[in-house]
Amino acid sequence: MLTRTLQAVDRVLRHIEDWSLFAAVAIALLSAMANVILRKMTNDVSLYWSDEVVRKVIYFSTYIGCVAAIRNRSLIRIDALPQMLPVLKRPLALFSHCTVLVFSVIMIYLGVQMTIMMYKDEYARTATLQIPEYFFYAVLPVMAVMMFLRTLIVMREDWLGKRDITGEN
Repeated sequence: MLTRTLQAVDRVLRHIEDWSLFAAVAIALLSAMANVILRKMTNDVSLYWSDEVVRKVIYFSTYIGCVAAIRNRSLIRIDALPQMLPVLKRPLALFSHCTVLVFSVIMIYLGVQMTIMMYKDEYARTATLQIPEYFFYAVLPVMAVMMFLRTLIVMREDWLGKRDITGEN
């Protein structure tokens, strides 16, 4: 039962991570390319909002990319010490996972607080597109919840000695 639940959570998170990152980067790439083409082919036509879109996509992809980094076990961690002293590999991995869990809880709390603050500020809008800023701040608690869940899945894999949730090493 627990394994099936974690497999379902893993599939949902993987789908959200992969497709949201793909869509965001595609949007940034298309808007930047369109802006460059328009600037080079005409003298006075430019997409004034293109730079803002690219900045917001970088912001989004950084945070959602953290979740994907946990899935791929690419998050920054203590690496040299376990190679020199293999006995420390599991305790340091546990410490690293617990640190990410604490960070996730802090990000959930602060992200919700900042999102609420931006929601209450009617003038907090992006400079060119006038999109309410709370949409972008809402990424923080969502990312933190995803990080928390993904870290629990990876911790279970480590505990069972499995590489991923499907049971493959």
